[in-house]
Amino acid sequence: MKKSDGFALVLVLWVLSLLTIMAGSFALSMRREAAIVNGGSTNAQAMAVAESGIAVAELMLLNLDPLQRWRTDGSVYQIDYTDAKVRIRIMSESGKIDINVADQILLQALIGSTSLEEDAQTKLVDAILDWRDADDLVRTEGAEKDEYKKEGLRYQPRNKPFQSIEELQLVLGMNEEVFKKIENLITVNSGKPKVDMTQATPEVLQLLPGTDSELIKSYIAAKMDSLKSGLPVPAFDAFGASQMGGSNTPTIPTLPVVAGLDQNITVTVIAEALLNDETTAIIKALIKKSDGTGSSPFQALKWLRNAIGEGSLFTDEKEELLVRQYDEPEFNN
Repeated sequence: MKKSDGFALVLVLWVLSLLTIMAGSFALSMRREAAIVNGGSTNAQAMAVAESGIAVAELMLLNLDPLQRWRTDGSVYQIDYTDAKVRIRIMSESGKIDINVADQILLQALIGSTSLEEDAQTKLVDAILDWRDADDLVRTEGAEKDEYKKEGLRYQPRNKPFQSIEELQLVLGMNEEVFKKIENLITVNSGKPKVDMTQATPEVLQLLPGTDSELIKSYIAAKMDSLKSGLPVPAFDAFGASQMGGSNTPTIPTLPVVAGLDQNITVTVIAEALLNDETTAIIKALIKKSDGTGSSPFQALKWLRNAIGEGSLFTDEKEELLVRQYDEPEFNN
């Protein structure tokens, strides 16, 4: 074999090797691209299922039959599709703690449910009150503009009501862990100094001050039983009296009962979709019943997709709040 022939053979082998590497790299790249496209497709499908959950929730909130209308006390509903399922939880803002009008005792109970030390809890409660009041007077453990300046912050309390619950994160002493703990327990849309106990979630009921914990547990169970049995939600005053020995027995002061959607109510709706391949998507929406002049019965005040820190509705804890499952065909008409 001539020397030139050997060199040509080596060159051909080198070119073939290079082409093989390029072909393999191209195939790997195409597989990655296909995986990305497929992942994007399934994520979009999951998000569409979650959006359908919000739409169904709005439909069921408008049901004229109060016993068929979905409750807004944190109960969980599920819709089963062919290749997915979605869980929906609705929480009335009147069943939450309004940080603009709640008194110090109620705020103390709220912050007391977090992992903060007792001294830090008191300071945070006073700082919240200082933020929302109209003066610059510092409460015993509170914080006004000088305290914020000392901490190196370039802002100061607004001395006005909170415009959103997210604004609470600016208060001196508030941190991400505490905010995430209380996020679904608070509101600025109720306008009521007290919580409507018929609309409150179990999480809110269990932290209310001046209540008997065992009685609250019994009341939560009674609410769940009434829902599953197709009965109206029991009023807490009547329930408390019957559990404590009669109508003359003192019980916890009662709060106004919200009968349905006759009022201009505001609710938080959380919808989580779960596909058969375990892909998930969550939408958290704050919606308000319109006054009837618009094209839609509800107005979206807030719309968050896959909100960071939002817990899953597909857990054992939320399973206990699941009151009814539907098949998709039930909503096709």
